[in-house]
Amino acid sequence: MLGRVYSRITVLEALLAALTLGLAPFLPVPHVWEKLLLLFAGGLTRPVDIFDLVLHGAPWLLLAAKIWQKRAA
Repeated sequence: MLGRVYSRITVLEALLAALTLGLAPFLPVPHVWEKLLLLFAGGLTRPVDIFDLVLHGAPWLLLAAKIWQKRAA
């Protein structure tokens, strides 16, 4: 079932998800960037921070997977 959902998502939809949910909130810095900095600094320890990283990082992973799939085809 998840494969069917994935196959129905277009690259444009994945891009829109990455640019909206993936970067929200936009100011002062995107949330995903803030969480990545915490991860690399070793400060990503609270469960809410890990959840935020997954939530805001998932659209970017989806976009990367769709682009990879399109290149391979």
